[in-house]
Amino acid sequence: MASGGKPWFLVFVLLFVFELQILVDGEPQVPCYFIYGDSLADNGNNNALLSLAKSNFPPYGIDFVDGPTGRFTNGRTTSDIIGELLGFTDFIPPFATARGQDILRGVNYASGGGGIRAETGRNVGGRISFDLQLLHHGITVSRITALQRNLTFTREYLSKCIYTVGMGSNDYINNYFMPQSYPTSARFTPDQYAAVLIQQYSQQLRTLYNYGARKVVIFGLGLIGCTPAELATFGTNGTACVDMINNAVQLFNNRLEPLVDDFNRNLGDARFTYINITGISAGDPSSAGITVLNTPCCNVTTTTGLCIPNQAPCSNRNTYAFWDAFHSTEIINVLAATRAYNASSPSDAYPVDIRTLAQLQ
Repeated sequence: MASGGKPWFLVFVLLFVFELQILVDGEPQVPCYFIYGDSLADNGNNNALLSLAKSNFPPYGIDFVDGPTGRFTNGRTTSDIIGELLGFTDFIPPFATARGQDILRGVNYASGGGGIRAETGRNVGGRISFDLQLLHHGITVSRITALQRNLTFTREYLSKCIYTVGMGSNDYINNYFMPQSYPTSARFTPDQYAAVLIQQYSQQLRTLYNYGARKVVIFGLGLIGCTPAELATFGTNGTACVDMINNAVQLFNNRLEPLVDDFNRNLGDARFTYINITGISAGDPSSAGITVLNTPCCNVTTTTGLCIPNQAPCSNRNTYAFWDAFHSTEIINVLAATRAYNASSPSDAYPVDIRTLAQLQ
């Protein structure tokens, strides 16, 4: 993470204010919240899969109210915290276990190892690609329509919900930068690969729109080249992070604002927005007490970069940026979620933050 002297301490003040507001208002700001993504948002969808990308064991969830649930962190995910900021008093359930009336407040489809491309993540075994997550959402929409027994009402209901999408990290980590397992880096330059990903992503997001989504939040990719796993694999040649990876990822991120503009201009009543996670990450977290930036809090395996089961993690978790070799700690998730919800800089969100998006009619 680069230094930039941003006032990280203000994040905690804002979070406290918003949580107070939620308690006062009592009702969620939107009727439902749907989540699509990878391990950064997975809350249990991979638990029953034959997959290396699983986290339903200690020390994962050591700071979470329900313990190890399949979340790839010590506590809440960014999506969990956004749900709280939106006013939901219960966490959005994973598609794998969501049943009955629970689906009316939203569903989490995210899956560790999942990507924009179908082949992405096959090295970890079972995972749910974005295409399959969208298929699962189609099932949910049918179930909601059956529960509400009024297609017109259901369409109106779904148009008011918030949809967050965070896909693409695995298309780099578990695809492009794994040449021993995937041919993409031999077939495409980094710029060509970003263009190919965006083309497919655009079609997938249009499918989401066709299912009734109107308030859609697209999360940019973070500084993948700064993760402990990539640092250990590629080295840095004296720089803080793996610049080759971060530069490639930025080519993808650079195409997201134009994509949002295209959707908002050409899709009727669409309200897409972009969250600049790279920009949010660029700051000095030490003012919030986060001082360990490139070492995992838990002991990780050399094969997967995930925590070794049942081993004690670091005790001072609020000082660590990374929980395991890929995933952030809850304290980092709080910072990211709070600024995504209420931008503290004009560059955090485009054209609006999640709080504003929720209020739009």
